Amino acid sequence: MPDKATGEVNSWAEKETNGLIKEVLPPGSVDGTSRLIFANALYFKGAWGEKFDASATKDYDFHLPNGSSVQVPFMTNKKNQVAIAFDGFKVLGLPYKQGEDKRYFSMYFFLPDAKDGLPSLVEKVSSESRFLDRHLPNRKVEIGDLKIPRFKISFGFEACNILKGLGLVLPFSGGDLTEMVDSPVSQNLYVSNIFQKSFIEVNEEGTEAAAASAAVVSERSIAFTEKIDFVADHPFLYLIREDMTGTVLFIGHVLNPLEG
Repeated sequence: MPDKATGEVNSWAEKETNGLIKEVLPPGSVDGTSRLIFANALYFKGAWGEKFDASATKDYDFHLPNGSSVQVPFMTNKKNQVAIAFDGFKVLGLPYKQGEDKRYFSMYFFLPDAKDGLPSLVEKVSSESRFLDRHLPNRKVEIGDLKIPRFKISFGFEACNILKGLGLVLPFSGGDLTEMVDSPVSQNLYVSNIFQKSFIEVNEEGTEAAAASAAVVSERSIAFTEKIDFVADHPFLYLIREDMTGTVLFIGHVLNPLEG
């Protein structure tokens, strides 16, 4: 029964993401030809090591890609932060409180100097080998002016065409899935759809994020003796990383903090 299977998967995803993602499989995505559903989910909730003072949050202009601007609540924190500046962009690291399992999580903000600099920065991140490992801050510096917008984003898409465009075509064309499925009919199976949904919220307390799915040019750092300003008032890139292993849990960008 396709509707029953869809409901079971969506209920499982909702439970595993603490209610943040309620429908990873849209209506009609499962039909009578469906034989298997692979699903995974990831949930993260972290409190900042140094929380932002909510009483200090104020509205400022956030500059949009089209040249206009919107008023957005910006958080600020006077504590010393981990940051570094490179030619064309700056990186800020905000650590989360450490849990009992000894892992260390941080959120990193990559802010281009130019208000329209996000596309070229994303190109660097996606094309240069070990870009993230070579461009993360590792020491505390004094921040002159720190402003980070509050934001909450929910996003979903169907990933088949994107994966095909990257060259992954065999699973979608009736390729042999015997390595994935131990079944006599595995050679007749193919991947019909891949659905991905994600959610992230960043505020003064910390971050709550979830995801569910049914995949060297050196750059000179700049040594600053003065304070570094980090005012994220235009599109930027962010990621959540476990710093002991270097595993990136979430990565995305903010074009407009008011667009959920």
